[in-house]
Amino acid sequence: MNPISYWQRLKVAFQYVMPQIYMTQAAGWLAKQKRGAVTHFVIKAFAKKYNIDMSIAEKEKFSDYASFNEFFIRPLKENARPINQNPTALCCPADGRVSECGHIDDDRLLQAKGHFFSLNDLLAEDKDLTETFKNGEFITTYLSPRDYHRVHMPCDGTLRKMIYVPGDLFSVNPFLAKHVPNLFARNERVICVFDTEFGTMVQILVGATITASIGTVWAGVINPQRHNEVKVWTYEGESAVKLSKGQEMGWFQLGSTVINLFQAGQVQIADHLSIDEPVRMGEILALKK
Repeated sequence: MNPISYWQRLKVAFQYVMPQIYMTQAAGWLAKQKRGAVTHFVIKAFAKKYNIDMSIAEKEKFSDYASFNEFFIRPLKENARPINQNPTALCCPADGRVSECGHIDDDRLLQAKGHFFSLNDLLAEDKDLTETFKNGEFITTYLSPRDYHRVHMPCDGTLRKMIYVPGDLFSVNPFLAKHVPNLFARNERVICVFDTEFGTMVQILVGATITASIGTVWAGVINPQRHNEVKVWTYEGESAVKLSKGQEMGWFQLGSTVINLFQAGQVQIADHLSIDEPVRMGEILALKK
């Protein structure tokens, strides 16, 4: 790994000392405010800074959004993100860039060059889940502030379990992923376990600094108020949640990361996907083996 500059080291150090939770709570409060012209000015400035394409949004005008949160999780126009219809293919769950992808070496996943983390840590020490995904495949998708922030299903699935894991709120941008060890396994996250025709699949929504909330379509906002313990929900019988390929399953209020896990021998990550590859929701993610 190349040496980093003084300012880069300072940037990393700041992540450890800044009041993550208070900054995140403040950002969440501000993002919910409905301040008319002031809100619209902030939205317009944000969209300009990050070069956000509003032509594909269901509501194209900044004045159509009462709060920054409404803007940030804006839905897209119908067919703005076509879903790959190959029945043997899984599709990308979100817009963003590939942070890492590939094979899980026993129970080790690559976070970034030189940094690994364990399935056991990522999955909140759930031994059964850890065994399920040993030697499987994974892909990590980073959502930047400019991206569409709703998360969708890669394939048809039946929700079996959801786990909320409290944790830190480090930024998850690519630079910090290279320099904060065990980043994704130490940050707050929501782990969703699905039964699919491609075997058991996990889709993890990872929190980050000023990611004020993580939500799912079946449970609403999961994290605020934040808890200090792992919480587990199971879904069986009448409580089973069935979602179809391409259907929305959750969202982030401000940018973060999605991690998908697949069992060994079930799928092959698409050949064209590599580190820093831009992806759009609905495009091919993997193929059934």
